[in-house]
Amino acid sequence: MTEKIEVRVADADEVAELLRWAGTEGWNPGLGDAEAFRAADPQGFLGSFVDGRLAAGISAIRYGECFGFIGLYICHPDFRGRGLGMKVWNEGMERLAERTIGLDGVPAQQANYSAMGFNTAYTTARWSGRSQTTHPQNLEGVVPFQAAMANAVEAFDRRFFPGPRRHFLDAWLLPPHRTFLVETGGQLRGYAVVRQCLDGYKLGPLFAEDIDIAIRLFNACHSISKGAELHLDVPDRQIQFSQFLASVGFTRGFETARMYRGAAPVIEQTGVFAITSLELG
Repeated sequence: MTEKIEVRVADADEVAELLRWAGTEGWNPGLGDAEAFRAADPQGFLGSFVDGRLAAGISAIRYGECFGFIGLYICHPDFRGRGLGMKVWNEGMERLAERTIGLDGVPAQQANYSAMGFNTAYTTARWSGRSQTTHPQNLEGVVPFQAAMANAVEAFDRRFFPGPRRHFLDAWLLPPHRTFLVETGGQLRGYAVVRQCLDGYKLGPLFAEDIDIAIRLFNACHSISKGAELHLDVPDRQIQFSQFLASVGFTRGFETARMYRGAAPVIEQTGVFAITSLELG
């Protein structure tokens, strides 16, 4: 009997299934990621289906009119080697045609992405560690997020992220995630989000105007982890911040490369201390 193979938009349950696969592969997704991810672009999650069964998936998220991001590219082990992943890849790239497209590529795939027109902008390293009671916890000016701050956070976020993402932020900033801000003279100077994952917690994004503010936000997020491991993806250009992480017992893990096809977005790179996620940028 001939199999029926189709590519279509994945619904909420199917996006959750993709994230369960990601957990099995050791990608360590957040416990509430599926709902927040879909808020970014409900039509942006595509699946290859074989006789109605999800076989492979990808996120191809549209941000505004000019930027898109590819992530969560995964194929179930039962279906690997059959080109089903490439089917969703092609559909995802088509969905983001005429835009600058970003992704975070692992070293083993970077040559393949380069051959497809992606160029490396910078390298990101995963830093992981646990709370150290000897680390001084400077929390000056750090306050928890409140709904009335949403517009200010959206405007601040736009300085450091390549496209508008209000619907995503409306979900990402709220419980079960914990969001912290630093304000000075009524002006937002930085914000960070920490969330529980299958293994410990992840911090992202961490956007701040300087390293002092970044460390204060890191301290607030670290306090939430309650001794569990905390993970964050830090651009290599953040040398001083990386040195700080090492000084408080964090260790450097795997690397990815932020790659773009098309003109690299113009953002305030010096303020990106940790990216939001490897799946959505």
